[in-house]
Amino acid sequence: MHMLYDSDSFVVVHMLADAGLSAPASNDTTPPEPQLVRHGFEIVDKRSGKEVYLDGSWAEMFQQQIQAWQREAPTQEEVEDILDRYTGLAQNPVVVH
Repeated sequence: MHMLYDSDSFVVVHMLADAGLSAPASNDTTPPEPQLVRHGFEIVDKRSGKEVYLDGSWAEMFQQQIQAWQREAPTQEEVEDILDRYTGLAQNPVVVH
């Protein structure tokens, strides 16, 4: 987990999967089984108490947005306008365990 953004209104966390293959035992001749390597982004709207998790193609699109922010250095207002669009997808209430 890597926190990318935290403000009074939003939190954005990058969830990173453990990459790699499981290693076989030294006396095992079966090939290692590939593990699905995925990453995603969790966007929490602190105002509504809801969150959305982006993975797959949504995560790829959001990654492109992050790269654009790195190139362009937007204002906090511009970042939060974009995040507000994504939180329109949010249906899950934030639950603390």
